[in-house]
Amino acid sequence: MAIIFLMVSIVVPPTISNITLPGLNMDAGFLVWVITIVITAIFLIRALSDALVLGDIITDIIVKRLGVKGERSPRRAARDLIYIIVIILIATAVLPIINTLKANLGDQIVFWINSITIYASLGIILILIYDIGRILYRIIEERAESLADRLSKMAEQQEK
Repeated sequence: MAIIFLMVSIVVPPTISNITLPGLNMDAGFLVWVITIVITAIFLIRALSDALVLGDIITDIIVKRLGVKGERSPRRAARDLIYIIVIILIATAVLPIINTLKANLGDQIVFWINSITIYASLGIILILIYDIGRILYRIIEERAESLADRLSKMAEQQEK
């Protein structure tokens, strides 16, 4: 779908860019580009919701194999990972749009908006990575404690 939308956004707007829509006084190529972006956003939202479901299923499988009993934390870690991907995609999509505003706003304001977007995205991603690390540490710690308990019970049984 991404390739189809890319081809549509590359081929169609230049071919109809000299047509002005009556009543809207808008370039037809720009309207097609906006519609393509909206449809792409809808497909992205659907794909992300599917990714959340798949992430939950994969996380449940991994958690069961590791023998960890808590279900909420690994799901939250998987969702945090998906949120990181979404933030990267949104920031990557927003920056070129902001750069097109240079003619209207000026270079300095666009520079500051770009900087704020990048650093805000980075800050949110760092917080999510910290949360993922904390969750994974807790899972590994629980698994290590249960393994240590089993080994100590085995050692006690061998002593008897």
